[in-house]
Formats: sequence, C-alpha cells, structure tokens
Amino acid sequence: MSDAPAPHFAAAALRHRLAWPLVTLVLLLALNAAFNPGFLHLEWRDGHLYGSLVDILNRAAPLVLVSLGMTLVIATRGIDISVGAVVAIAAAAAAWMIGGSVSGNVSRFPMPVAIVAAIGIALVCGLWNGLLVARVGMQPIIATLILMVAGRGIAQLITNGQIITIYYQPFFFLGSGYLLGLPFSLFVVGLVFVALYLAITRTALGLFIQAVGINPTAARVAGVRARRLVVGAYAFCGACAGVAGLLISSNVKSADGNNAGQLLELDAILAVTLGGTALTGGRFSLVGSVIGALIIQTLTYAIYSLGVPPEINLMVKAVVVFAVMLLQSPEFRATLVSLARRPAPEGATR
Repeated sequence: MSDAPAPHFAAAALRHRLAWPLVTLVLLLALNAAFNPGFLHLEWRDGHLYGSLVDILNRAAPLVLVSLGMTLVIATRGIDISVGAVVAIAAAAAAWMIGGSVSGNVSRFPMPVAIVAAIGIALVCGLWNGLLVARVGMQPIIATLILMVAGRGIAQLITNGQIITIYYQPFFFLGSGYLLGLPFSLFVVGLVFVALYLAITRTALGLFIQAVGINPTAARVAGVRARRLVVGAYAFCGACAGVAGLLISSNVKSADGNNAGQLLELDAILAVTLGGTALTGGRFSLVGSVIGALIIQTLTYAIYSLGVPPEINLMVKAVVVFAVMLLQSPEFRATLVSLARRPAPEGATR
C-alpha cells in the first residue's frame, strides 16, 4: 500500500497546466541530444560558458521578452500582432541613432540616449495600441493590425529602405556580450521577468489583470480601472518588444526595417498559449510563457540541426504545437481515457 500514492501523484502532476509544456521541452532536448552527441556539452573557454544550451537561451531571449509582454495583453482579453513591427521600429531607431563610423569608436548619439529613445518609441507604440483598444473601442486584432502594417513602413522610413550596419562596438555587448560567463541578454530577460513576477505576485496587479480578463464590466463595477490597466498592458508589451529589438539588432549588428522581427508576433502568441495562458483572458502564467518560448527556440534548433528542409520547417513547428495544445486540453485527454477504458467487443479476444 505504500506504493499507492505514486500513481495519484503522477496523475496530479500531469494535470498541472505546466506539465505538458515541460514534458515537451524535455523531449525536444532529448531529441537534440540523441542526434547531436555534443548537444548537452558545456565548455568554459576564455571566461565564457559555451554550448548549444547557452546558444538556445541566448537566441530565445528576444522571444521570451515579447512573450512576457504578450502574456499581459492576452490575459486582459487582448492580442497584439504588431510586436514584430515594433521590434523593427526600435531596432531601426537605435541603429540610426548609434550608426557610428567604420572605426567602431564613434556614435551619432550617446548610446544610453539611443537605448532610452528606442524603448521610448516602442512604449509609445504600445500606448497607441492600448488607447485604440481601451479608449476608442476597436477590436484588439484590428487596432494592432494597423500598427503591424504601418510599423513596417515606419521602420523602412527610418532606415531609408536600406539595412543599417552598426559599427559601434559597445552596442554589441547587449546582444552578444557576456557577464559573469553568461550572455548578457539572459540578465536582461531575468531582470524583466523578476520585476514583472514580483509586481504580479506581491501586489494586487495580478488579481486586477485576472478580473479584467474574466469580466471587464464586473471589474469596472468593482472599482478596477480596467481601461488604464489595458492601456498599461499594451504599453508594457510595446516596451518589451523595444528591448527585444535592441537585443536583435545588437546581435546581428544591423537593422533591417523589412525583416527584423518578422513573424515574431506569431511565435510569441504560440509561446504564451503553449505556456497555459488562456486566449479568452483571465488565466495566465509568466513561467509558462518562458517555457513556451524555450520550446519554440529548441524546436527551431532541432529543425535546423537535423537538416530538415526549410520548406517544411514551419509545418513541423505547426504539428508539434498542435500536438502539445491537444495534450493540454482536458476534453481531449478525457476522450482518450474513455476510449482506453471502453470494453472490447465480445469475441474480440477469442
């Protein structure tokens, strides 16, 4: 009888909303390790930690940032499909302000000014979306679609339709520098995550967001300033996209107004939903969004490392996401259990 609680514990663990995302992430890591013997190998060289796992974390940083912002937006019954364009705008603004000469020692504007300006522009983009949704009353997908289309044009106007190459060496530290042996981008993501997590769990902000997502009208009647909260969620999402744009442009040492952040909004939405956040609002998980972003980046790494043709990599990603979402569905799991328990027809075992 001492072994009886074990199955119940396992069943309860699998019912947790983060269980299947974690299982998926572990399986993807195991798949990579099976086909790439050096995948789990970590090496300390020149004061830095190197390895495939470190590369995945570093490349996932922009997506994690955008996913954190998207989590709050979706939790308030919204959606933001303009984050990819905001990434391009912030990257273009930073690249134009920093630019620099080929010598790599001269910047058009001081780097702190350029960073603050790029994040500020992204914040204004988020405020624009929030005002259209909360004040004007537009549907979130329509309001953010406007900036999604216009944002690419704005980014290309900033870059004059060209790819701006950045030569200023200190700027490269944001996306490809190391601190304490780890990529600096991980510290940026960690700072944003910890600040947001404390704000959600240590204040009433998390409760207010849930209330607005479940029933905005009832939340307003209860005294919650729902419109301000929605505007703030979109503004924060825009700021996260701005920081992601800085990391991306710093990592690739350039800004492309046409391609920077392309389809990042779709990956962010997938990451948030994979992490257990409900698209209907109310229920959300910051940790789940981080896990979802890591799933997408690990899957992308596996696709490229296994030599999957580029023409079908999006199909592979769609199949994996579809399978995980089915496993997260209580109705689907209940259907599988009922089919497994259905008695066999008479004579089937003869």
